[in-house]
Amino acid sequence: MDNSNQLLEESAQANSNKASWPLIAFIIVVVIAIGIAWQFTGSKPEPEPVAVKKPIPAPVVEPEPIAEVVIPEPVVEEAVIEEVIEVEENPLPSLNESDDWLKLKLPEITWRKELLKLIVDEDMIRRFVVFTDNFAQGIVAYEHSPFVLPTIKFAPENDSVNFQSIPQSTNQDSSQASLQAKQNVWQWNEASSKRFELYIDLLRSMDSESLVLWYVEVKPLIDEAYQELGYEDDFTNTLQDAITRVLDMELPKSSKALIQPSVMYKFANPKLEALPDADKLLLRLGKDNLLVMKSVLLELHEKLAQQENGVR
Repeated sequence: MDNSNQLLEESAQANSNKASWPLIAFIIVVVIAIGIAWQFTGSKPEPEPVAVKKPIPAPVVEPEPIAEVVIPEPVVEEAVIEEVIEVEENPLPSLNESDDWLKLKLPEITWRKELLKLIVDEDMIRRFVVFTDNFAQGIVAYEHSPFVLPTIKFAPENDSVNFQSIPQSTNQDSSQASLQAKQNVWQWNEASSKRFELYIDLLRSMDSESLVLWYVEVKPLIDEAYQELGYEDDFTNTLQDAITRVLDMELPKSSKALIQPSVMYKFANPKLEALPDADKLLLRLGKDNLLVMKSVLLELHEKLAQQENGVR
């Protein structure tokens, strides 16, 4: 009995061993395969992971706020009537206050400004009008002269005494003629005319066209001063008469010998001494100065005539 059981257990164990052997063999094969795979692959470094760059998003630009356009409400303007007042650009001063204004204007018409000291700077317009009016009539109004008087006094050529026969006027009586039959006579000294050269230089330094334009500008004040003398006509006519007197003056061909019956010298020739004072003043200017003065005044005379006739 015991032997039969033992046989049965041994038989069962043998069958169990036969059944588990294939399983054991499979496990051994798997283990060996894993070991071989590790040998070939275990020493190689694992590939590093590739970093994928993420795209950088573009900055978002926020739109600027649009300024609100405010449309103004229409304004209804009231009609305003303005009074238009005509204002002159350079109004003339009054006649009594014109000296300061003229002192500023005179340097504009001459390039010899240092010679303006020859002009009397007091009541200048009235002086010019009165002197011109008198000169046109042959009178020299020294007290109203627009120029200062020369500081150099006239002197004849020499002080030696010459006794000469002097032509007598037919209207002199015999006693006076006998007294003047022989007189102390001095020769005219042309060098004495140089004392007028600065006055002629001042006149020559003035541009005639600018001078006429300046005259037209000041004309209202000149007319006012002329009317104060009692005249009603145009002063320009009187000015032209004065200029014509200078242009018509002829230089004498005879000698300009002098006599001195008193303090003042006189022309020895009665015809020269009988000339108007204005003409005798022109003779005292001397030949050269008078010719220059004629040339300047001739141009001035023509431009004044053109201005009066509306010719430019």
